[in-house]
Amino acid sequence: MRFLLFFLSSVALFAANPQLGNVKTVYLLPMMNGFDQYIANQLQQSGLYAVTTDPKSADAVMTDSLGPALERQWGKLYPPPPPPADDKDKKDDKGSSTSGNLMKNEAEPTPISTFRRGRGNFFLVERSNRGVVWSTFERPKNMTPKELDKTARRIVDQLKKDVGAKP
Repeated sequence: MRFLLFFLSSVALFAANPQLGNVKTVYLLPMMNGFDQYIANQLQQSGLYAVTTDPKSADAVMTDSLGPALERQWGKLYPPPPPPADDKDKKDDKGSSTSGNLMKNEAEPTPISTFRRGRGNFFLVERSNRGVVWSTFERPKNMTPKELDKTARRIVDQLKKDVGAKP
């Protein structure tokens, strides 16, 4: 009996995602139907993570979509550092061919997906490496505030379970 109890407790420890332990603060990107507000409320009530309004102070970002739209948002939230002054001089020395390539890359349209935004998918993306550390699918039955709140609660409960905390 003791062995079984030990085995079950050790399985529970390994089931928790260790990367989720690195996350302390979460920034929520705008979601469909204002669902980010419901998630923020449930996260704050649960005490699992602190919700921040400053993306630069967040350890992770929660979103309901991945792909080019997220990459554009990420570029706005976390712009790359400007190149060192030495690199600018080298670009100028190369002539207009480099700037022509940059303009060509910027002019290329982003491929349009034939799929609509994934309704019901939620992702927690770690800021340091842009890796998805957690995801779930939980679709609300309807768009009433009561149902959105219930769905947000189920999502946060699942996240707490996956972190290893008690729901």
